[in-house]
Amino acid sequence: MKKQGRYKNMRNKKVKRAKVTILFAFIVLFVVCITSLIAIKILDDGQEVQALDVNNTNYPNSENNINEMFNSKNNDLDTDDRKEINYGSDAPGNKSEVEDVAFLENYLNKEMKGEKHDKSDGKKVAYLTFDDGPSVTVTPKILDILKQENIHATFFLVGKAIDDNSTAKNLVKREAAEGHSIANHTYSHNYNYLYPNKKVSLNNFMSEVEKTNQSLKRVLGNDFSTRVIRLPGGRMTWNVNDSDGMSKLDKTLHDKDYHEIDWNSLSKDAEGQRKNAEQLKQEVIKSVAGKEKVVILMHDTYGKEETAKALPDIIKYLKEQGYEFKIIR
Repeated sequence: MKKQGRYKNMRNKKVKRAKVTILFAFIVLFVVCITSLIAIKILDDGQEVQALDVNNTNYPNSENNINEMFNSKNNDLDTDDRKEINYGSDAPGNKSEVEDVAFLENYLNKEMKGEKHDKSDGKKVAYLTFDDGPSVTVTPKILDILKQENIHATFFLVGKAIDDNSTAKNLVKREAAEGHSIANHTYSHNYNYLYPNKKVSLNNFMSEVEKTNQSLKRVLGNDFSTRVIRLPGGRMTWNVNDSDGMSKLDKTLHDKDYHEIDWNSLSKDAEGQRKNAEQLKQEVIKSVAGKEKVVILMHDTYGKEETAKALPDIIKYLKEQGYEFKIIR
């Protein structure tokens, strides 16, 4: 009996040791798993932050990111430096790449009538124009691409979009400081207000032009001025719908030394079904064919990310076709 008792005690001890060993192994395994998960999480978070930093550097597409960029003490648009930047008719931009708006207005009008301008010089010139901005999502990408390509463009700005937030105002400052041309595209872009019953409202239109001018002056300074206007929908459209009203608007604008710029080429990024970058490029290729001077209509408002994606290839194609680039002022 005593012998059996000893065997029983020994077996119980072995069972206890086995249980302790198994429990210890589980504890070790649990600790290892938890430690591994924590390490993986830290690594993933670090990679995510790094990716965000890269994206923010290339395309500052949030209001905070853009404001930080413009508020930096080392930034070219620091408050003290802005005093030295001329945003008026002699704003930054090589004189050789500036086209007189009165010449181009007349050129486009003659082309619409099938006539050749008497000062046509045979040089192929492309004028990249962007309507309805600024937007905090697309405009920064457009500006980054233009800067990389060392090309300037003309931005037809909507006053309401300028006044929308401080980021938009900073984008306007960046456009001007980097040598792009700033043009007026009315304040609201509201067809019902500008063209009630599909008729041009002279008073409403001129009030919106002036309202946008004031928005621009608040951002760029009282010395800012622009002679360049684009009608929402285009002058060609409203000249057909309301020729009398358009004639009165033409005279009023010209009396104030404003000139209306339509387009003779476009990406169709605001027409029909949504198009991808390749389709937008193909539309430009089709519409510039055989033209000497091409005013290309594109948009940098919200939802036009594909336009930004298409822009490098559009520029590449135009260069290959022998076009030089100018702004309209």
